[in-house]
Amino acid sequence: MATNQIIASNPPTVWQVPETFKSVYSHAVEVRDVNRLMMISGQFGVTPDGDLAADFATQCEQAIDNVEALLAASGMTTSNIAKLTYYVTSASNFPELVAIRQKRWARQPAPAVTAIVVSGPRAPNI
Repeated sequence: MATNQIIASNPPTVWQVPETFKSVYSHAVEVRDVNRLMMISGQFGVTPDGDLAADFATQCEQAIDNVEALLAASGMTTSNIAKLTYYVTSASNFPELVAIRQKRWARQPAPAVTAIVVSGPRAPNI
């Protein structure tokens, strides 16, 4: 069985990724020799017992824990992540999001990443 290869693409013909972001962001990634592909639904900071912390950092850490648990349940790790999309409700959370990503998920090659600020009413409890 071949191993998936994730190859970052940051050519000199596009905006150059700052050094501080190179471990958490690539413009594009190519996945070669795909044997398995897992799609993970959007995760937010809800604990297994249904609790949701009030602060952004704790919710972010829990969402990351949830993704890692889903990967582990399928025998995968964060090294199998090729693309991430983050949605935050306040642009002021971006520095904290970057710090948490650098602490938890920094690696080479870094995945392709999109981060978007969204707004709207809070979703009802599930």
